[in-house]
Amino acid sequence: MHNHKNAREWVSVLAKYREPDTMRSSFELGVSVIPFIILWTMACWMASFSYTAAFVIALLNGGFLLRMFVIQHDCGHGSFFNNRTLSDWIGRILGVFTLTPYDVWRRTHSIHHSHAGDLDHRGIGDVMTLTVEEYQARSTYGRFMYRLYRHPLVMFGLGPSYLFLLQNRLPLGLMKQGAKYWVSAMGTNIAAAIFVFLIVYFGGWQVLVFVALPTVLLAASVGVWLFYVQHQFEETHWKNTEDWQLHEAALEGSSHYDLPLVLRWFTANIGIHHVHHLYSRIPFYRLGDVLRDNEELVHCGRMTLKQSFKCARLDLWDATSNKLISFADLRK
Repeated sequence: MHNHKNAREWVSVLAKYREPDTMRSSFELGVSVIPFIILWTMACWMASFSYTAAFVIALLNGGFLLRMFVIQHDCGHGSFFNNRTLSDWIGRILGVFTLTPYDVWRRTHSIHHSHAGDLDHRGIGDVMTLTVEEYQARSTYGRFMYRLYRHPLVMFGLGPSYLFLLQNRLPLGLMKQGAKYWVSAMGTNIAAAIFVFLIVYFGGWQVLVFVALPTVLLAASVGVWLFYVQHQFEETHWKNTEDWQLHEAALEGSSHYDLPLVLRWFTANIGIHHVHHLYSRIPFYRLGDVLRDNEELVHCGRMTLKQSFKCARLDLWDATSNKLISFADLRK
């Protein structure tokens, strides 16, 4: 992949897109949250007539919850409103709905941004990836556990449920980093618990099972899939610390997941991930402008929806070929 500009040069080009527009941000928040509330109410009402209808509406609503998560993500980067305090509080409120303690997530996500593609700094805010050597050095049990972890049913089925329903309840990775993260996790837990109590009290367990859970779990599974394909693709970028460069890793280790228009809307442009990693202060609604003005970035790490499904079988980093490979490739 030969860029006319190197990764660092792109940063100055992208700087002009970084200013959020308060009116536009407020609009994007409104068109995500208001339909979410309306569909939620409709699904709860439908649950007394038809669980199937309630379930279908709840699944559609997962799309709006996913969009709210991406807005929460932008708030975490300080790219949604110019006012940091406002951004943080919007993020915290959205975090109750997405079951993601905002301050904990913001910290682990910033670690992900500052070390993505660095082989010596794996393990926080990313998908666990072993090198071929590390995998081969593991015991039979260790290999089995890694294969289980990377299996699509676990990665995109059980994993997201575990992550959002259980793991997020504690500030894992930041347990000893101060009270702030505990307050964030416990505050989110208490607020979510009150919601669950109200749902069951007024709507019964049926609303919890047929409305609340499908909405959350669909958003969680799609969210994890997006996060996965943004960095886990064949030609991605991993290097040891001494050879690792932040901007180069951002551009070459993040994909341009070129989704159909409707999906791009629901995922709030998060597929334009290479640009986001190069300059995380750009609000999501300006990422499209970046691609429109800079043709070169359109083709950089580009992957279509159809192409992306191949990524699910990639499991190991092979340092000799500088590629992610599958377990089948390793056997060959």
